[in-house]
Amino acid sequence: MESLIDMETQAGGVLHGELAWIVHLLEWAASIIDLFAILLLLIGAVRFILGVMRAELSDSETRVQRTNRRRIELGRYILAGLELFIVSDVIHTALSLAFSDLLFLLLLVIIRSITSYFLDRELDQLKRELGS
Repeated sequence: MESLIDMETQAGGVLHGELAWIVHLLEWAASIIDLFAILLLLIGAVRFILGVMRAELSDSETRVQRTNRRRIELGRYILAGLELFIVSDVIHTALSLAFSDLLFLLLLVIIRSITSYFLDRELDQLKRELGS
């Protein structure tokens, strides 16, 4: 009967067997990238909230313009966060060696790409409206 380590080595190859420490390190790296993506989204959300609050308290002539600038800024944070999440997902998928994870990654990339595309279009329209 084969030991569990031998079975893991055969199932995952050299990377998951003899170089398991690298897999562990890359999983940590992907998790850290996830945390940075979340942090970016939180920073963007806080800046957006504060900016919109300031815009609402300002005179009515510049309120919409200032709010739209904050929307553009928030969109940039969202796009950057999505890109980091894709990097993390690619690392996780490369390490898992499971076909189902590859399909899941494909769906995530498609959904995030569509989201990024439409968000980018909206940001371009806002920029044109602001004349920037």
